Amino acid sequence: MNEPGDYSPQEGAASHQWLTIPADCAGLRLDQALAQLFPAHSRSRLQGWLKSGRVSLNGGLHDAKFKVWGGEVLEVDAAPAPEEVAEAPEDIPLNIVFEDAHILVIDKPVGLVVHPGSGNWSGTLLNALLHHAPELAGVPRAGIVHRLDKDTSGLMVVARTLEAQTDLVRQLQARTVRRHYLALVHGTVTGPGVVDAAIGRHPSQRTKMAVHSAGRVAVTRYSVRERFARATLVECRLETGRTHQIRVHMAHIGHPLIGDATYGRRRCGNAVLDAFPRQALHAFRLGLVHPATGEDMVWESPLPQDFENLLAIICTELVI
Repeated sequence: MNEPGDYSPQEGAASHQWLTIPADCAGLRLDQALAQLFPAHSRSRLQGWLKSGRVSLNGGLHDAKFKVWGGEVLEVDAAPAPEEVAEAPEDIPLNIVFEDAHILVIDKPVGLVVHPGSGNWSGTLLNALLHHAPELAGVPRAGIVHRLDKDTSGLMVVARTLEAQTDLVRQLQARTVRRHYLALVHGTVTGPGVVDAAIGRHPSQRTKMAVHSAGRVAVTRYSVRERFARATLVECRLETGRTHQIRVHMAHIGHPLIGDATYGRRRCGNAVLDAFPRQALHAFRLGLVHPATGEDMVWESPLPQDFENLLAIICTELVI
């Protein structure tokens, strides 16, 4: 625990911390001073502390715009919120592609839910991560910085420290993380192309997303890998990371994913394609800058067996 008079929180200190605002923060807004004094935490997390009353200045609560002048005693409860931390480690096997003291790269299988939620309060990637690396209980969301749908397979990066998590979130916000997917979609796709269409919650079906003007900016680039008689294998690259983005965007341009019952699955007359039980989507390549070393890193993942088998069966209908 820091005592008044310390200028910055010490690494490994207790979650409840006291420090004195240094003179070089004079004239800054309170949220700006917090960002300078707690660089391991994202601005959104610091804003959450302010809104929830977990930050006091000389014993009083203030909003983000309140100016500091140096010498004030800052008290911060930096403990992760209950919903941000893991509660039940579970011994669930993980396919770990890369691991060091800062990050994990996981090849997520089909059927594994990423976060606990309604109907899936256990058996998730978060539970597995807590068992594999118990220290992740002290990192919000057990270090998870992006998601894959339950029935989408492929590569995900997980932060092992607060510093790594903040850095990865900033890379995602700057759109510098390279996320490439393979998707088998209905119909004949011409390409390459770009779908630039905002995505938000569906106005009437709250479990779905939809393209509409009130949504958030969403950009997907796609190119053709192979064309078949009734379907096309495309490579999609995300510039943004909206929920269900590829599924929504490909349906929006008239080419919903094979097996996707949520976003316009339709029968095409091919018994194999019509019977595929999930969206045919795999995150096969992930590239980013290592948050500690600055090294540019890239990983690739092979197609899961069911997707590979599907392509092998329909390859007799390849269109040259």
